[in-house]
Amino acid sequence: MDCAVESEGMHYEGTCIRPPSEAYSILLQVTLGCSHNKCTFCGTYKDKRFTIKPDDIILSDILFASKYMRNQDRVFLMDGDALIIPQKRLVWILHKINEHLPWVKRVGAYANAKSIRMKSLEELIELREKKLGILYLGVETGDDETLKKINKGTTARNLIEMGRKVKEAGIKLSVTVLLGIAGTERSLIHAKATGQLLSEMDPDYVGALTLMLIPGTPLYEDLVNGKFNMPDQRGLLVELREMLYHTNLSRGLFFSNHASNYLPIKARLPRGKQEALDLIDRALSGEVDLRPEWMRAL
Repeated sequence: MDCAVESEGMHYEGTCIRPPSEAYSILLQVTLGCSHNKCTFCGTYKDKRFTIKPDDIILSDILFASKYMRNQDRVFLMDGDALIIPQKRLVWILHKINEHLPWVKRVGAYANAKSIRMKSLEELIELREKKLGILYLGVETGDDETLKKINKGTTARNLIEMGRKVKEAGIKLSVTVLLGIAGTERSLIHAKATGQLLSEMDPDYVGALTLMLIPGTPLYEDLVNGKFNMPDQRGLLVELREMLYHTNLSRGLFFSNHASNYLPIKARLPRGKQEALDLIDRALSGEVDLRPEWMRAL
């Protein structure tokens, strides 16, 4: 959604993004943009330079929420990577949320491998004790070659270690992976490697989204110039099946119900895995209708 204009007393700037599961949360914009902002497929934060918002603005929004958002019991910290905020300042923000919004049960935020690495385990535990209950990590792929091509700035091994660190701190972990991100060339390599990464990381939630190429991004230019080929509908279903087949979670939810996907699935692993695989097989054989193109969106 576009939050360019101050809305009802809350201070929002530029494009505002939040996970689908935070749809009914109090959206508190504590940073502008993304601390990495170099991924070749992402055009979300090109309209703003990464900064941490002033404390007085953040406190003003918390105080506004304390008056007018008393029926919302979750807070989501925007923008792209609130966890990068230095520990002392982030603890202050959480303290003010707890002080003025005592009914809030959980605070969530986006994170990346760099921001997780910058926090010690003890610091993450301190944040969890102040109600930071979930972190959303964009993994995209478990294939190191693809990670390098999309300029993710990390490796599969590092992502696994950082994901495990979040879970060790007692914070729930929700990760996103991207169908189609490796193109046709490495589609199944990417799918298998991503499933293996997810199995080692063992997150609480996995959201599989389908890559939507955005004009103006480097990956879109690669598509236009014939350097990148997006898998077709069937190729994406085969990729999803391969990824899920290699994903073994001790206890977690695997979703592909985002609006970008052709086939919505929701599987509680491990027990619901085979049923989801069977659904994909039925879709591949034409027995299940896919989401029409006009209904797909970011």
